[in-house]
Amino acid sequence: MGRGLKVLGLTGGIGSGKSTVAKLIADLGVPVLDADVLAREVVEPGQPALAEVAATWPEAIGPDGKIARGKLADIVFADPAQRLRLEAIMHPRIQALSDQRFAELAAKGHALAFYEASLLVESGRYKDFDGLVVVTASPETQLERVLARGGLSEEKAQARIDAQLPLLAKVRVATHLVDNDGDLDATKQQVERLVATLK
Repeated sequence: MGRGLKVLGLTGGIGSGKSTVAKLIADLGVPVLDADVLAREVVEPGQPALAEVAATWPEAIGPDGKIARGKLADIVFADPAQRLRLEAIMHPRIQALSDQRFAELAAKGHALAFYEASLLVESGRYKDFDGLVVVTASPETQLERVLARGGLSEEKAQARIDAQLPLLAKVRVATHLVDNDGDLDATKQQVERLVATLK
């Protein structure tokens, strides 16, 4: 895609274990950019995105001037229109930052990298990459994992799962699948095969 290196999108439903897969990929020496990390960077104090979020949802700004992430999540997960507003503020800035990071990786001689993000299929961004890896798990496993993180009621956890595109819709556009419903060893073997194939 003109980046100077092969970049694959990495996604899955909430609780499917894409962060686990991302760590396994990174352990093999392949860089993984995490959209959530980039999202935090673009709303650091002094960044234009923070000013825009503060102007739109002043109630989601904590006393320290930073985003109260839990409060903002409650607002945007309860209302699809609010979520779209947040995405319109965040996505272009995250994309610009990710493009800059990929250019830096290519300059360092990396031939392969991954971009981990929840909404690659929903946003259509998956088409920007050289392939799409979707991490799958059963709906029961997803809910169990989201609840295991703590801090969410079953109702809120299910609302976050439901706010995303069904996993099956993501599977339809995938170029590679990693089944993460089993144990870690089984997932690790799949990741090792995947990276070897891509290299």
